[in-house]
Amino acid sequence: MSAAEQKIHPHATGLAAKTVEAHQEPQDLVFYSGWFCPYVQRTWITLEERGIPYQYVEVNPYKKEKHFLAINPKGLVPAIEYKGKALYESLILCEFLEDAYPDQSPHVLPEDPFERAYVRLWVDHVAKQIVPGFMRTVQAQDPEKQREYLVEFNKALLTLAEKVKGPYFLGDRFSLVDVALAPWVVRDYIIKEHRGYSREAVGGGWKEYAEQLESRESVRKTQSDREHYTEIYARYLKDEAQSEAAKAIRAGRPF
Repeated sequence: MSAAEQKIHPHATGLAAKTVEAHQEPQDLVFYSGWFCPYVQRTWITLEERGIPYQYVEVNPYKKEKHFLAINPKGLVPAIEYKGKALYESLILCEFLEDAYPDQSPHVLPEDPFERAYVRLWVDHVAKQIVPGFMRTVQAQDPEKQREYLVEFNKALLTLAEKVKGPYFLGDRFSLVDVALAPWVVRDYIIKEHRGYSREAVGGGWKEYAEQLESRESVRKTQSDREHYTEIYARYLKDEAQSEAAKAIRAGRPF
């Protein structure tokens, strides 16, 4: 294990640590997590938002146990065991929770078929435009490329911001679009401090929307102390991170 890897804090901190502590009892749903991971936070937000009972299990990203690898051969979090059956991939898990707990309110997907498809359309925009744009901006080493990617990232944010009804994407209702996006809003201070990003510069009401997302209780309860995120993103800022997402960005392929 490298010195950089050893620096990863072993468990959640801040409000997230209290949330972990409250979810140690055995449940039908076991949530395999990495406190630091934005993809994990998507599923975690959904669990907290909907009040679904779950048992939290932290996975060491550099020492994955045999049982976890049997659940997800990719070795990636988030993953779940639900009544002895395994699933993974953050957005798939969010949708699974909708189907597996139909009587548990609130929901993050609308009941109306058109609205549900509309939400999926904008979740796709988050997944294919906003998240890769964030990652490219963080990992770029050439100053000219950093500026180029920041312009593209801001454009992707503005495209979504112009569709926000307020205070959340669909209006008063917190939806899967908000869930999919919130973890990167929480982490956008990284590109503010190192890549010249500002919420105000995006326009279209983005700043106000971002503030609503980061202040949502389910987002705050699944967020660790900023200093420990900073330790992790130091590797991304140097383009030295070895996560699957970082490798994909480096190779110019989707993830």
